[in-house]
Amino acid sequence: MRMEAQRTVLITGGAGFIGSNLAARLLQEPGTHVRVFDNFSRHGVEHNVTWLRQLPGARRLEIVRGDVRDAGKVRKVVRDVSEIYHLAAQVAVTTSVDDPATDFEINAGGTFNVLEAARLSGNNPFLLFTSTNKVYGSLKGVPVELSGTRYVTTSTGARGVCEEEPLDFHSPYGCSKGAADQYVRDYARIYDLPTVVFRMSCIAGPRQFGNEDQGWVAHFIYTVLEGKPVTIYGDGCQVRDVLHVYDLVGAMLAASRNAARAKGQVYNLGGGLSRSVSVIEMLREIERRTGNRLKLEYQSVRPGDQPWYVADTSKLERDTGWTPHLSLGDTVDAIHTFWRENRGELVVSSPPALPQVEVA
Repeated sequence: MRMEAQRTVLITGGAGFIGSNLAARLLQEPGTHVRVFDNFSRHGVEHNVTWLRQLPGARRLEIVRGDVRDAGKVRKVVRDVSEIYHLAAQVAVTTSVDDPATDFEINAGGTFNVLEAARLSGNNPFLLFTSTNKVYGSLKGVPVELSGTRYVTTSTGARGVCEEEPLDFHSPYGCSKGAADQYVRDYARIYDLPTVVFRMSCIAGPRQFGNEDQGWVAHFIYTVLEGKPVTIYGDGCQVRDVLHVYDLVGAMLAASRNAARAKGQVYNLGGGLSRSVSVIEMLREIERRTGNRLKLEYQSVRPGDQPWYVADTSKLERDTGWTPHLSLGDTVDAIHTFWRENRGELVVSSPPALPQVEVA
């Protein structure tokens, strides 16, 4: 199997939503060995691996069960790789508030383990880390006003929030991801590793098993399709930009291809103004496209919630030539199709045992 591959790519959290889509794309490239490293703690990931094993090129797929908190195992899976996409994370703000220690161990400590393994490997691998727009806090310096069904702002320029926005970590999640974000950036400066940080807005698409805290677009779609009430926190006019996961994967590979220029850089990544939408606007679009009536419940806005966030992606576009191609409608339709074809998998159940591959 290894004799066929000219490059070995590691994806931490590779059985998850973004990781499995990235793995599938990389398996399309001849000569690429894809190593998925995941602890299989999240619902749905076992189905993603079953799907990956059925794809053309799956003979170049390697599945390793492990946790980024295990520094020794991380060193083993990193030792021979040329590229690392570090996606493994604790992803929910509410979970971080309930259990900040575990959140820190995974997001900050786990990222440190990956960085050290990359540094000590001697291979100088390209490393891309997925950070979050939560590192900018509640954006209190960005004035907003209500206009119809959404908040709007005129203070951030024509394209949204850029990378020069001051950091302002909110919540244990924001702190742990923000600390990791800065470590990744600094390893390029201090140790000359070709690292890149993506501060991401809302990513959505097929293979997403969403909930209220992470994957809200998919969560809304599944909830509406199942005829259940959707909970809106606040007035529903909060605005986010939504990027299809296929466009995100394209951005990741564009950064890798342009590693010399992207090295040590931080990029804001999302759908931009043309793919921005408020919560209530997204729900009405889901209602229109699915034909299912909305059932809404309202609760108080959650602390630190950004009333308006749209990423300015011009820096990434300039440095890599990347541009998004899929629309908001494309994203909703893709998730709807995934639900129709995989409805049984979207019901929470005990995950089946999966074969493990140990790296000697």
